[in-house]
Amino acid sequence: MKALKQGLQAFFADEQGATAVEYGLFVAAIAAVIVAIVVTLGNTVKTGFTNVNSSLANAG
Repeated sequence: MKALKQGLQAFFADEQGATAVEYGLFVAAIAAVIVAIVVTLGNTVKTGFTNVNSSLANAG
């Protein structure tokens, strides 16, 4: 019984898994920010490229 208690204490004291979860949360947050920026600026960038394309087509 004492060995089980010591094993559980060692398991809960180990913070290596917590670090991996924190890195996963950081990656998920960064991905969410990138998606939000692309969604927000997507139409603006598309309009800009369309304008440039039209200008180049009309110049030639």
